[in-house]
Amino acid sequence: MTYILGLTGSIGMGKSTTAKFFSEEGVPTWDADATVRELYAPNGAVTDLVAALYPNVMEDGAVSRRKLRGLIAKDSGVLDHLQSIVHPLVAKNRIAFLERTISPIVLLDVPLLFETGLDKECDGTVVVSVPPDVQRSRVLARGEMTSEDYELILSRQMQDSEKRERATWVVETLTLDAARNSVKQILQEIQSGQNYA
Repeated sequence: MTYILGLTGSIGMGKSTTAKFFSEEGVPTWDADATVRELYAPNGAVTDLVAALYPNVMEDGAVSRRKLRGLIAKDSGVLDHLQSIVHPLVAKNRIAFLERTISPIVLLDVPLLFETGLDKECDGTVVVSVPPDVQRSRVLARGEMTSEDYELILSRQMQDSEKRERATWVVETLTLDAARNSVKQILQEIQSGQNYA
C-alpha cells in the first residue's frame, strides 16, 4: 500500500527545496504549482478560457501570474472564480498521478494542502517553516513581487502556526543540511512504521 505524504508551507518557507530533497531520495512527487503552470502555459487547458474572461492577464499566449496578482489585488473575487475553474483540473491531474505511480511512498507538494482539505487524503503531512522575518526577506529578495503582493498572498493562506500544529512533521529550512536531514528522518520513520511485504 502506498503511503501518501502531503507537503505544504507558505510562500518563501522552502517548500520547493524540501520537495527536491524528497525526490532525491527516490520519492515520486506531484507538484500542484507545476500543474497550474502547465494549465496557464501557451496552449494550456485553461489558457483560452482565462484569455476570454480576463484578457488583460495574458502575456505571450500564457497567463501572466504577475498580471494575475495585480488583478486579484483589485478584485479578490477573481481568485475564487479562477480557482473554481482550475482546481477540478488540478485534482484530475493529481488523481492520474496517484493511479499511475507505483511506489511505497509518494509526495503531494501542495501550497494550500490544509486550506483545500487535501490533507484528509494523506497518510501524513509535512510543513516547512522558518521565522516570519526570514520568510519575508526570502520572498522580497526574489524581486518578483511587492510587499503588497506578499501580504495579499499571506492573507489567503492559513497561518504558519496553525499549519505547524496540524502537521505530522515540521521541517525547519534555515539551512539546507537541516532540511535534508529532516527529510531523511521522516522517510525512515514512515518506512519503519509500515510493512511493505
